[in-house]
Amino acid sequence: MARSYSIRIFTASVLFAALTSLPAHAVSKDMIQLQTQVQQLQDAVALLQKSNDESFGMLKQLIQQTADSVNSMSTTVNGLKLSMQNQQEAIGASNQQLAGQVQSLNDSIDELKARMDHMEKALGGIQSQQQTTNGILSNLPQGNPAGGASGAPSGPPSAAPNAAPNNSPGPAPGSGMDNSGNNPPAGSSPHGALPANAEPIPAPSAAPQQPSAGDMYRGAYADYISARYPLATSEFSDLIKAYPDDNLSGNAYFYLGEMATRAHKPTVAIKNYDEVLTHYVDNAKIPSAELHKAQALIDTHQNDAAERELHALIQRFPVSPEASQARAKLNSLRAHE
Repeated sequence: MARSYSIRIFTASVLFAALTSLPAHAVSKDMIQLQTQVQQLQDAVALLQKSNDESFGMLKQLIQQTADSVNSMSTTVNGLKLSMQNQQEAIGASNQQLAGQVQSLNDSIDELKARMDHMEKALGGIQSQQQTTNGILSNLPQGNPAGGASGAPSGPPSAAPNAAPNNSPGPAPGSGMDNSGNNPPAGSSPHGALPANAEPIPAPSAAPQQPSAGDMYRGAYADYISARYPLATSEFSDLIKAYPDDNLSGNAYFYLGEMATRAHKPTVAIKNYDEVLTHYVDNAKIPSAELHKAQALIDTHQNDAAERELHALIQRFPVSPEASQARAKLNSLRAHE
């Protein structure tokens, strides 16, 4: 509008200048021509104004369409972001479930190893008893020193009705009687093969032994999976005291940390997980201990330490299920910063 007004003023100025400069005899003809030109100029200005209005309307419509497209794209991006977040949560839950299954499998393997250790101990005891029995049997004589047969029966012979009387000066071999026909004194050999002054062989006695690490671990783990946590805590502690260098003691520290976590004692849990990470470097519970320690650090608002622990877990065990959970936890921590 301002431009149109300026053009009109300019046209009027030109017209006025023309009128003042023309001679008197040509005023009428030039005036008509000038009015025609002014009218044409006004028509051109109106057409230009209309064209400008149409262009402005189209531009406004394009801007509105662009804004609608941006809003639509923003909605789509938000939907994709939510979908990706749901997928990540689903993957994290799946990884956590897989980690639980792997941990359960490790526990079953540990229990199976403990049972095999117990069976080996029992087999060793049976072999030791068998060797002792064989040693005792090998010390027994194979026959009567007086020249009797080695296969003579140990009990008194049965008297057959038509048997011939025994004319030998001594008792029958293996009859269990001495030369005077009386029973031998208590403590002497019933076979008559040992000398009179020989002492009786004492029966082997099994000395009480401390339970093996496998036996102690199996009992403590059975109480743990049965949710008898006070008893399991005591038994795992006894295992650690009895076998501090055994790898099963590392498992014991791990389950002590698990029970402390369930009791809402993250500080105690961190100490037990640290024992596994520090003193049992080859233990199968290392990835789980590091992941659960990071969660305990998060629970105590030590996010920086938790991030360091999660990065260490990913670096040491990059393809483990625990590493996948560690990545999900790192993303969650960064999202809340």
